[in-house]
Amino acid sequence: MSLFLGILASILLVLLVFQIRQRQQLHCWLETPEKEIPDGIGAWRDLFSKLHQLRREERKERQSLYSQLGHFRKAAQAMPNGVILLDENNRIEWINTVACRHFGLDASRDIDSKIEHLVRQRKFYEYLGNFRLGTVQEPLILSREVHHSTRILSIVIVSFDKTDAMILSNDKTEIIQSEIAQKDFIANVSHELRTPLTVVFGFLEQMLEDQAQVENPFLPLMISQAKRMSRLVEDLLTLSRLENSSSPLLDDVIDIPGMIEILCSEAEVLSNGSHTIEIEKIEPIRIQGNADELRSAFGNLISNAIRYTSEGGVLTISWKLDENCPSFSVTDTGIGILPEHIPRLTERFYRVDKSRSSATGGTGLGLAIVKQVLTRHQGRLDIESEIGRGSIFSAKLPSDRIVKI
Repeated sequence: MSLFLGILASILLVLLVFQIRQRQQLHCWLETPEKEIPDGIGAWRDLFSKLHQLRREERKERQSLYSQLGHFRKAAQAMPNGVILLDENNRIEWINTVACRHFGLDASRDIDSKIEHLVRQRKFYEYLGNFRLGTVQEPLILSREVHHSTRILSIVIVSFDKTDAMILSNDKTEIIQSEIAQKDFIANVSHELRTPLTVVFGFLEQMLEDQAQVENPFLPLMISQAKRMSRLVEDLLTLSRLENSSSPLLDDVIDIPGMIEILCSEAEVLSNGSHTIEIEKIEPIRIQGNADELRSAFGNLISNAIRYTSEGGVLTISWKLDENCPSFSVTDTGIGILPEHIPRLTERFYRVDKSRSSATGGTGLGLAIVKQVLTRHQGRLDIESEIGRGSIFSAKLPSDRIVKI
């Protein structure tokens, strides 16, 4: 009996030593997983075999991730836009060559650096801060001095993977410089045309007063076209002044109800009794801003409504609070506008119906002027329209422009 127990104890001891050794092999491999996985015996063989399989799958998945990462980097490097990847602390994780050129960065040196320590511009810092706060923003236009030249960048920040961010930059220098050159050209040409047009118009009026020229059937048409050209030149000069103005906006206290009363009188003259002009609601709201600019904007909205509303139509004018913001609205019973045209109405010379627009005598610049005026006042133009039923044009201004009585 004692012999049996001795043999059993020896067997158990051997098995224990074997298990300890197999366990030690597993522990050793877990400490240094780069080594080969042991073969094992018995149940340990099945375990190590499973580990072999898991390692093969893990290597295969890692190779796939490396391949995808390589494809992403190649694609990002080939993009014409700059790309910067940031972690949740705004540290640079990756940057492409274009972004290095845009921001004057070094891909090898600046990795893991905070972007705000490298791009030291207040506008960029505020833009990045607003992004982290979740504020929806328009693209940031930023001027950068890089390699002794000024570049104008359009910058957008988008979020991905919850807390990480991606900065996309696009060089707009040539486009913006071209737009500036075009605007300067139009402004200069308009200025040069103003004097000769004034002279021609003056002579035409003098000829019309001459009794000998009354029978000339072409003279009224010539005067009409000269007036149209004068309006076009004046609108071009107004728009150029608004677009190129670097002076701060005036913050005069404006009596808008009094201004609307004058505009309605002028609208009656322009309509010549062809339309009914109604006042829906005029609240006693006064605001701060530039009176001349706002009068021009509101007047353009009224004159547009008159031009595109048939005889017998109704125009309704209001000045009231809309969601706590002062809003000037002109509602007409005109021809209406198709939805696809509405986003482009404030573009220079954009016409929904070229033949009809020419017949109304408009310059194609009225709504562009309205947009510029409202932009300078931190406002916006809202347009609602339905074909055959009319349109509503609303100039909405921020609530902080209201003068509290």
